[in-house]
Amino acid sequence: MRRALILALGTAFCAAPLAQGAAAPAPLTKAPATKAPAYKAPRNAFGQPDLSGVWNNATLTPLTRQAKFGLRATYTPEEVKALEGDAQREVVEGNQPTDPNAPATAKNPSSVALRPQYAAAGGDTGGYNRGWLDPGSAVMRVGGEPRNSLLTTPDGQFPPRKAGAPPMRGYRSLGSFDNPEQRPLGERCIMGFGRNAGPPMLPNGFYNDNYQIVQTGDAVVIDVEMVHDVRIVRLNSKHRTDGVRPWMGDSIGWWEGDTLVVETTNIPQAEELAGAWKDLKVTERFTRVGKDRLRYAFTVEDPMVWDKPWGGEYEFAPLNGVIYEYACHEGNYALPSMLSAARQAERDAAKARAGEPSGSQP
Repeated sequence: MRRALILALGTAFCAAPLAQGAAAPAPLTKAPATKAPAYKAPRNAFGQPDLSGVWNNATLTPLTRQAKFGLRATYTPEEVKALEGDAQREVVEGNQPTDPNAPATAKNPSSVALRPQYAAAGGDTGGYNRGWLDPGSAVMRVGGEPRNSLLTTPDGQFPPRKAGAPPMRGYRSLGSFDNPEQRPLGERCIMGFGRNAGPPMLPNGFYNDNYQIVQTGDAVVIDVEMVHDVRIVRLNSKHRTDGVRPWMGDSIGWWEGDTLVVETTNIPQAEELAGAWKDLKVTERFTRVGKDRLRYAFTVEDPMVWDKPWGGEYEFAPLNGVIYEYACHEGNYALPSMLSAARQAERDAAKARAGEPSGSQP
């Protein structure tokens, strides 16, 4: 009986809303519990809390919350079981041999149904099957709570924008085909897609959500597998004032107890976050909360876009392996073909306007 009571109370705790101001669907009660002592991170040779290692943030939890959950910030145990069960089934079904005679439009119904974004990664064209993808197979747990969004705003969505704020174009604009420099940075192998490197650092939902953290006495280095991006956080320093905007912004950091605080400004327009870049400031907090858990929290501020700061959090898990070189395209042979096809499409359109047959070179 005692065991059943403890399990029931634990389930109620996991299902409780997290977001401030959230209304619980029903009153919940909790039995008094002795608070476990906070985890004390081991120290490295510099006397700092040891955050080093190879970490992974792949997860089934999306960045923003599905509208059906409203203000509820956590999944129920039943929802967790269903999601993680679907993910395991997806792996089994998606790794079946590909039919070489299947049409180009064939797709894995299970994978695309569970994660519609797979269609954008080749699910509609046969580009990728499940064997090429590693998006995570577990719900993100923070402090043991199964979160249904990485954002911690009350509704799990981006907050309202100010009138006149720059348009929200998403994380990567597709750009035009006029020249190579107008193609997205990820497509040109300059930065990973989906804000892997950040800041804030977010899982891309497809693969390679791996990081290695290296600490020295005056810097913390974050090696992002995709696409071999390295962010150097200068400790106890000041922001640059020369107007240069590095790809990942200008990051400085300091220790607050066992937490590494990283502040990044000077983010370039090409790495805008929901339309914000010029006055964008991202503050990240890294805290070792367990032998196998590294908590990551971020706060976003831009007075020209939002009325007040907002953010999110998740926990890294250790990667059972090492990071290898991510050789992105080794020449990117597809890019000339894409631009060539765009020029041909323009010629065809011009001939169509002139009433001439298309498809032939001028």
